[in-house]
Amino acid sequence: MKSLDGVYPSDLPLTRVGSADAQHHLHSQSNLQSHQTQGPLVMVRGDGPYVIDEHGNRYLEGMAGLWCASLGFSNERLVEAASRQMKKLPYYHTFNHRSSDIASLLAAKIASLSPMSDARVFFATSGSEANDSMVKMAWNYHIARGEPARRKILARDRGFHGSTVMGASLSGLTNMHQAFGLPIDGIVRVDCPYFYRNARDGESEAAYVHRLVQNLEVTIAEHGAHTIAAFIAEPIIGAGGVIVPPAGYFEQVQQVLRRHGILMLADEIICGFGRTGNWFGSQTFDIEPDMMACAKGLSSGYAPISCVVVSAPVFEVMERHSGKTGGFGHGFTYSGHPLSAAIALEALAIYEEMDLPVRAKELGDVLHRELRALTSHGLVGEVRGTGFIAGIELVADKRTAEPFDSRLAIGAQVERATRSHGLIVRSMGDVIALSPPYIMDESQIVGMVATLKLALDDVADRQANSLEVLS
Repeated sequence: MKSLDGVYPSDLPLTRVGSADAQHHLHSQSNLQSHQTQGPLVMVRGDGPYVIDEHGNRYLEGMAGLWCASLGFSNERLVEAASRQMKKLPYYHTFNHRSSDIASLLAAKIASLSPMSDARVFFATSGSEANDSMVKMAWNYHIARGEPARRKILARDRGFHGSTVMGASLSGLTNMHQAFGLPIDGIVRVDCPYFYRNARDGESEAAYVHRLVQNLEVTIAEHGAHTIAAFIAEPIIGAGGVIVPPAGYFEQVQQVLRRHGILMLADEIICGFGRTGNWFGSQTFDIEPDMMACAKGLSSGYAPISCVVVSAPVFEVMERHSGKTGGFGHGFTYSGHPLSAAIALEALAIYEEMDLPVRAKELGDVLHRELRALTSHGLVGEVRGTGFIAGIELVADKRTAEPFDSRLAIGAQVERATRSHGLIVRSMGDVIALSPPYIMDESQIVGMVATLKLALDDVADRQANSLEVLS
């Protein structure tokens, strides 16, 4: 929020906490140089769907943190579940046939919600680890079947699959590659199903999907199906711009994959646990995954936990191979951590009580009803989304969909303006993302969109004034 003199909190002199942060804290996905003078936005408290910063400013969190705080920032049941577990059994592991009661119960609950029958659940602590684990399991599966040459992974442009070496390599975002010498070998980039930006003039959705599927066939032929282990995809591409696949896309892609013996890996890290109006995005978009990675909403972000849900046919192959080799040589110290598992199990209980898929659809109906009014705004090219997630693409020319010059950082300007009005969103280039907590009510959603419009107006007025000065 702006102070009385019209400046933003981040324009104020660094506080003691901010100075300590700038001096000692190496931040994720941040400009390390500008952070030295800009400093952090420091949150100190949560209250339902709101967060409060160190200056006392209160913000509606339109992104649920990083797509994850599905139950807001002050759910007492999750706090109590954590406290009970810490007093009972604060840690145990899952190596060498060990487990905890709470991790075992959580595995059973996730398997029961999964779209796969008789699924098995492997635990990790982050979405990146879960995606890494899916790749290793895909390699294990093909080795067990006598096809060790199947190593390559088909991964889409603009997809995001984490920040580890493998996760960043799988991701189709160049800013995650250049500074680290990535991607590693074996990642085969394929088309992003971005109809708004990449369809040809006059091309229908059906024709666009057909073209993408034909391109996929050509790519597989060029590399040889016998070298390809898996195809990884988010049901809705999240950090790459909230990109919703055209109708029929996944159905046709999977027909190609099955014909060539390539596994389907669903990255459900954002979409899982209600976000698209079903328990999993795979159900919304008719994906039949061989494995799927989940995180974020699994614990409502209250503790680090992720998982890989493995289909019965894949597990059976891995199981037989493990019997021959003497063990499944993969896992993490904190796999199935009792504290995280207890919080996740309680979160799933709350989701079931609130009938989450239905609630997400109802909240999404309100969100998209309100967002439709923004389609006439001069800065908005497209509003898209499914369920309780949305992306607003900003353009310089609505008629041609011409993007803004990236040097203007229009998305960042809008994100900054929303904060001045008490709302947190996420800018991803010139796409504004919304992924709010499920505990919001209709009036809060209406207010959130109204606030976003104010921010868009602020930036549009600033742009108009800049053009007048130049003329």
